[in-house]
Amino acid sequence: MDPFRSAFNRVHREGIPFVLIAFGLAALFMIFLSETLGWIFIVLGLYIVYFFRDPVRMTPLLPDALISPADGVVSKIDEAAPPADLEMGDGPLTRISIFLSVLNVHVNRVPCEGSISKLVYVPGKFINASLDKASEDNERQLVRLDRADGRSVAFVQIAGLIARRIVCSLDVGQNVVAGERFGIIRFGSRMDVYCPKGMEPVIAVGQTVVGGETILATDDAVNPRPDGRAD
Repeated sequence: MDPFRSAFNRVHREGIPFVLIAFGLAALFMIFLSETLGWIFIVLGLYIVYFFRDPVRMTPLLPDALISPADGVVSKIDEAAPPADLEMGDGPLTRISIFLSVLNVHVNRVPCEGSISKLVYVPGKFINASLDKASEDNERQLVRLDRADGRSVAFVQIAGLIARRIVCSLDVGQNVVAGERFGIIRFGSRMDVYCPKGMEPVIAVGQTVVGGETILATDDAVNPRPDGRAD
C-alpha cells in the first residue's frame, strides 16, 4: 500500500490537537502575516497527519504466535530477563527489540490474545532508543499479558531521543486480542517483546516488521493459518 495515500485513511486521536494547531497557524500566517510561513505550517501539518496515521491492518489468526506490536526494524534478538517489576521471574527469555523511526506508524498493537495482569510506568531518560541501555534507562511503559495457555508475554513501550509521551490505554484485568490497538509513542521510539518459553523467533535482525501483521515468534512456524481479521 502507498504509505502517503494510507496516511490519510485515519489519524490517531493523539495527533488531532497537533493537526488543528498546525493548520490553524497556517491559516493565520497566510491571511495576516506571511504566505511563506503559512506554507511551512501547511507542510508541517501534513507531516503531523502522516506521523499520526493509523492504518487498518490484517492480523493473522494464529493463537500460538506473537504478532508484532509495532512498525519498524528488528534491531536486536537476544536473551534477557523480563523487567523485574512485571514479576515474571529472573530466567532469560527471548527478547525482540523493534526500533521505530520518525517515519514509521507509531500506533502500538497487542501481540497476542490474553488478559492484562500488570502495568508499570517507569520514568527515565530520553537517550537514543536504538542503544542497548535504552531498555533500562529510558522512560518506558511495562505490560504483562497472561495467555490462556498459562504462559506470559511482556512488551515494553520505550521512549526515544525525541519522544516525549508514551500513551497506553490498557487496564489491569482487561481481556485483549491480537492486533488490538493499545497506545502510541510520540516521535521515534522502541518496543521490546519478551517471548514466552517455547516460542522461537521467525524474523531476523534488520527485518522490517508491520505492527498487527508480521509474525514475530511462534510455537509452530510450519503451519500458519492463512485467515485474518481486519482492524
